[in-house]
Amino acid sequence: MVGAFLTTIFFSLSAIFANRSIRAVGAIPANIGRLLFAAFALGLYAHVWGGGWGGAGFSWLLWSGVVGMGLGDLALFAALPLLGSRLTVLMTQCLAAPLAALAEYLWLGTTLTAWQLLAGGVILVGVTFALMPSRSDPPKVRIQPIGFLWGLGSAAGQGFGAVLSRKAHLVSTEAGQSVDGITGAYQRILGGLVITLAFFAIRAMMQKARLQKDGVINPTPRPSWRAYGWIPANALCGAVIGVSCYQWALFTTPSGLVLPIVAATPLVIVPFSFWLEGERPSRRSLVGGVVAVAGAITLASVR
Repeated sequence: MVGAFLTTIFFSLSAIFANRSIRAVGAIPANIGRLLFAAFALGLYAHVWGGGWGGAGFSWLLWSGVVGMGLGDLALFAALPLLGSRLTVLMTQCLAAPLAALAEYLWLGTTLTAWQLLAGGVILVGVTFALMPSRSDPPKVRIQPIGFLWGLGSAAGQGFGAVLSRKAHLVSTEAGQSVDGITGAYQRILGGLVITLAFFAIRAMMQKARLQKDGVINPTPRPSWRAYGWIPANALCGAVIGVSCYQWALFTTPSGLVLPIVAATPLVIVPFSFWLEGERPSRRSLVGGVVAVAGAITLASVR
């Protein structure tokens, strides 16, 4: 459970640094840069001190990255302009946990106690209360129904990707092998990196062809080197340390217990945003945070 709590903290910091890096250099360079930096940093450790590309669970971790960090993240990006950030995050975080718990039960036979399910549900209720749009605080975009399909795809990617990591752990254990969280994060990120790079490359070529066809020249100013400094900060907190802790948690704890805690990431961002950016939290986010923390404490104590 320690790994799950650390994941939440570092994912929260990563979200703040991601926002700054996107503002500084743009969405595509920020996303590609963080993945390449993380793959290099994780690979350096994995090939020098860890398991590199070896291990019985390697292929399962690759597929975990393809499903979770590749297809799941692409569905998340597709849902954001159609649902808005809060509703997209709400669907992803609060549906991923039950989908993962159900998939792990049907496929791997992992069962959770009634108290564990209840505590996990309390966390998700707190997250839902804090993030759910209301009449006084509606979404910032016009909601389009197809966005819910992309939101479901994002949740399924995160949930099923976590279950594939659990499968990798079981396969490695049955083979008498042990995979550390950093090596697991490296092997997982390779699958996500391939999908993400392929998507952005195809997207860039299509945009370039469209601009050339229309005879449009759209030069963009080159950011300063200092602006790129936010990329390694984002990568270290998220794809390096955060994902390593995430894999550590999944290697030791069922996904139905890990994901409800990770779902509280949007609420953990609140104090960090207040501390680093001076953004005052709303009353709903504070109440939802208290409920989610109560659920997390209960979940940690009933294992």
